[in-house]
Amino acid sequence: MAKQDLESMKYPIGRLQIPESYTDKSIKQWIATIEKFPQRLENLVEDFDDLQLDTPYRPEGWTVRQVIHHMADSHINSYIRFKWTLTEDTPTIKPYHEDRWAILDDAKDADIEMSLSLIESLHARWVHMLKSLTTDQLHRTFIHPDTQKEISLFQLISMYAWHSDHHLAHITTLAKREDWI
Repeated sequence: MAKQDLESMKYPIGRLQIPESYTDKSIKQWIATIEKFPQRLENLVEDFDDLQLDTPYRPEGWTVRQVIHHMADSHINSYIRFKWTLTEDTPTIKPYHEDRWAILDDAKDADIEMSLSLIESLHARWVHMLKSLTTDQLHRTFIHPDTQKEISLFQLISMYAWHSDHHLAHITTLAKREDWI
């Protein structure tokens, strides 16, 4: 497989670009993406069988099942990072090893309905919080210990809008390639 093909399979919507600023319009768009994500994901995978769910989206990539469980894990971690940042002064967040989480039994073998339900509930609560953030709150920051960089909450919103679309594109691209949709 050509390097270009693998890159487009890894990043079907392009690599993450973290913004330095935002507009009210961009915040609303990012929140809308996060808000619509659970239904978009459910609609995409609702008719997938176990063989489809256990198909990697790219060579040596996670299976669709692992991607779905990863999204629940990742978005829970993000939600908690918002809570820390809103209630503590520039906290240093706790990172996690997503690659290790993805090979645990609950990510490799569990029914996706658990994560789809969790994502739906989590996003409802998360979006409620996001819509209430003030300008000052959007500029609150946390420190990521791996990079020692401060990340603002408006940047985190943009990152998770991208993350939602990024993994939806992994599954959609696979489904189109395999003629599932």
